[in-house]
Amino acid sequence: MPEIRSVSEIKEKWLRVTQARADDYRKGVANPKKDWEAGAKAAEPAYEAGVTAAIGRKAFGRGVSEAGTAKWKKKAEELGTARFGPGVAAAGPDYEKGMGPVVDTIRATSLPPRGPRGDPANIERVRVMADALHRLKVGG
Repeated sequence: MPEIRSVSEIKEKWLRVTQARADDYRKGVANPKKDWEAGAKAAEPAYEAGVTAAIGRKAFGRGVSEAGTAKWKKKAEELGTARFGPGVAAAGPDYEKGMGPVVDTIRATSLPPRGPRGDPANIERVRVMADALHRLKVGG
């Protein structure tokens, strides 16, 4: 039987050593060995095969059940709360870039006249906007 430390000892070392490697992480991101985009694109067939296999095994649902609501809630409260504000602030430029075409599409869409409250014709306004936004999304 192989000798191995207890899981508690392994965890303690992992926590101690890994937390101290933040600067190595930053340096690796700043100067990667390979281009991320090229590597990610080249991996698309493997990604598709992996997702297809996971769907066949129903891995998503099993993983959700294994984690459970309690784990999700604990991690979201402990980590998510502190990261939420800085994450939003860092995402500002990306949000503007992503929302720009949506705002432009909404502004450029001519809607039929509004009817009285409850008028079924008002649903046509919703359909026109939904169609315009769907065309934007699918590139048509």
